[in-house]
Amino acid sequence: MVSYDAFADPHVRGRVAVVDAGRSRLVALDIAAFDAVAGRHWPGADPLLPWLSRTADHSVLWCAAAGAMALTRSPRARRAALRGLASLALASATVNTVGKRAVRRARPLRDAVPLIRQLNRQPFTTSFPSGHSASAAAFAAGVALESPRWGAVVAPVAGAVALSRVYTGVHYPADVLAGAALGVGAAFAVRGLVPTRDQLPSPGRPPAEVPALRDGAGLVMVVNSGARTADRAHLLLAQLPGAELVECEPAALGEELEKAAERARVLGVCGGDGTVNTAARVALRHGLPLAVLPGGTLNHFAYDLGVEGERDLAQAITRGEAEAVDVGRFRAGDTDGVFLNTLSLGVYPELVRRRDHWARRVGGWPAGMLAAADVLGAEHPLEVEMGGQRRPLWLLFAGNGTYHRRGLSPARRHDLADGLLDVRVAHGGRGPGARLLAAAVAGPLSRSPAHAAVRVRRLRVHSLAPGTPLAYDGEVVPVGRELRLDKLPGALRVYRPRHT
Repeated sequence: MVSYDAFADPHVRGRVAVVDAGRSRLVALDIAAFDAVAGRHWPGADPLLPWLSRTADHSVLWCAAAGAMALTRSPRARRAALRGLASLALASATVNTVGKRAVRRARPLRDAVPLIRQLNRQPFTTSFPSGHSASAAAFAAGVALESPRWGAVVAPVAGAVALSRVYTGVHYPADVLAGAALGVGAAFAVRGLVPTRDQLPSPGRPPAEVPALRDGAGLVMVVNSGARTADRAHLLLAQLPGAELVECEPAALGEELEKAAERARVLGVCGGDGTVNTAARVALRHGLPLAVLPGGTLNHFAYDLGVEGERDLAQAITRGEAEAVDVGRFRAGDTDGVFLNTLSLGVYPELVRRRDHWARRVGGWPAGMLAAADVLGAEHPLEVEMGGQRRPLWLLFAGNGTYHRRGLSPARRHDLADGLLDVRVAHGGRGPGARLLAAAVAGPLSRSPAHAAVRVRRLRVHSLAPGTPLAYDGEVVPVGRELRLDKLPGALRVYRPRHT
């Protein structure tokens, strides 16, 4: 323990004096910088910077920016907007609950600030740190961590908002710098909880041999005209003018893909996962590389490839960037097929079937709610035989490749050629909803009385009841008796940009 008498020591007093002198110099520099900004006139800044400062009140500016980004319909832009808002929320909460109470610094005197710059409503909280600067830096940093392009757009606006807090006389420069540092820290903290896609490890697979089509000549892109975003195909052709576009109704999709494969060097498809599955079967039969443009509701396969829009796919096609990926295969009696994403038995296929039944009467979302309530309220799980034992199951899920989850982010595959089936099982019993939720959040190798998960190269399920529904890549077919699953390793060459 140090006695207060120690400060009678001249050496101790000297050290305290040095610290106080250093602190005084920093404060003096901070005040001098504030006076320099307050006394300088920048053409055009007097109407702009105060307006930006007011618009950023209560984060209105950043919420509007996030909304504008979401309206672009780009998945990357939407993720960037959500990450920016999450970072802003954390920074704002930290400033208001900790930052403002830790250092109670008075606001600057505004004598040197021209009246035209001063805000109509002056803040009444303490000056350190700047909450506006923290929010601006958090939003800009969060956006940039997800999308550097959008970050470059947002960063100058965020910098202008931070500068405006000094220019209008409501903060010292040190308040702004501290707030900005806190905001950037909040963005990195959010990234620790929900990693960005570029943090996923690269699978390191060798590139596949595919043609590099400089202007798209040789690409035949077949578009499901019933897809939600089929207009993306026209944007792709603006970048690849030599490509051919074929639009068709869903019923004619298979026939048009077969015709396209006969004259194409590269078979392209725009649609949802079911459409992509059909195109993959055609590409496998003809030995063609596949170019996938997302155009459906979920687009799991395209997004796991890193293709989120026409720019990503055009880059891969013109540079000849591709990878050989695995294809899942199932056989059940006279029924066989392939799957690129997932296959399931039990609750999910039944839910899809009942949802489709209700959708004709009440629409998509209400139909999904009714189907879920109907299925999860049932007390009759699927009866199967696996490993020589007969057991009840609520759900059997098999993924084409291992699904990984980091932090709070959704599960995603980063290696589509690992040769494995990611099999997860929710055992039968009471509380199907709780068991299914436990299976959904389980790790790849977790086990419990409610669920189990393993990685295998093949799987056999016996004693299925005839007509048991099986769902794969969004399609549902009836199967029966015995189901066999395995993989076709590296069977499909697919364009994949190397930046993911």
